[in-house]
Parts: sequence; structure tokens; C-alpha cells
Amino acid sequence: MSLPLMPKATAVWLVENTALSFEQIADFCGLHSLEIQAIADGEVAVGITGLDPVANSQVTAAEITRCEADPDGRLKLIVSDFHSTRDKQKGARYTPVSKRQDRPDALAWILKHHPDLSDAQICKLIGTTKPTIQAIREKTHWNTTNIKPRNPVTLGLCTEADLEKAVALARPRSGQAPATPVIYPDDGEESANEQ
Repeated sequence: MSLPLMPKATAVWLVENTALSFEQIADFCGLHSLEIQAIADGEVAVGITGLDPVANSQVTAAEITRCEADPDGRLKLIVSDFHSTRDKQKGARYTPVSKRQDRPDALAWILKHHPDLSDAQICKLIGTTKPTIQAIREKTHWNTTNIKPRNPVTLGLCTEADLEKAVALARPRSGQAPATPVIYPDDGEESANEQ
């Protein structure tokens, strides 16, 4: 059963602004009727600001009026078909602790296979810093002896789409013509292309 956004705040608003019964409010908000009674008595939810479910498109004013007139009526939550997805965050990219040791390997792979990518693009793609990129490029990184170039997509540090987009943006800047997709050895298709 779907519940309204912030059920207690919605219950506070319904208690203060409607003539609905405690059972109707409890049923709509997914709370117990005794808790709704305690909200009405001022014993629970003190200091919680009421959230208007009509303004948030969770129920219509006509639905509230219908249920006020019919004590056996139940409020119906408006379920939106809109699937809200959060946009990608701008700024620093979070890399889980378990994958942080893989970043130098991914950087070495990118510098080897896509030298036309700018440092800013690499920073955004992998979630690293320019001094780290420079240290790997100049082989002055503290762990240079253990760095082995590995594809960042297979390491889970970026998606194939993000990598292709960065490469596609880098080619016009470097003056190269757009290339056909490259098949890398770790994709398992190298032997098919050699025949």
C-alpha cells in the first residue's frame, strides 16, 4: 500500500485542517488511530509542521470533502506515473573505498589508449585529481611499479557510455576525425577480428 510523503506531517495537517475521523486519517497515513488521537491531543508530533497533501498532489480537495461527508469513506492516494530520477550530481565523484586502489590502473589505461583526453575529462570520468594524473603520466606516482593498465569500465569506475562520450568530445578538440569503435583485447573479440 502506498503512503503519502511524510505521513506524520500529513496527519498533523489533516487533523488541523479537516473534519476527517481519526480512523480515516490513520488509514490514509498508515498510522494507528490512537497515534492520530495523540496528535490531536497535542501529545505526539509536537513541533512538526503539517504537510498539505492537496498542495503536494497526493489527494484532491474533492476527495477530502467526499470523505468528510461519508464517515466510512477512505481517502485514495494519487499515485503519480512520473518516475522522478535525480540528475547526476555536479562536482566530485564518490569512489567506494574498495575501488580506490584501482584508480591508478584505470588512469594508466586511459593515458595509454586515449591520450587525447584532457586532464579535466579524466578527472570527471574517473574521479581523481590532476596531480595524480600528472604523477602517473610522468611515472613519479608512489606506486608506479605496481600499476598495470586496466580498463576503467571493467573495474567499475565509469560506464562504457561515459567513456565513449568523453572520447567523442576529445577527438574534435584534438583535430582528429571521429573513429570507429575500438575493440579492446579484454572484450574477448580480438581473435574474431584477426581471422
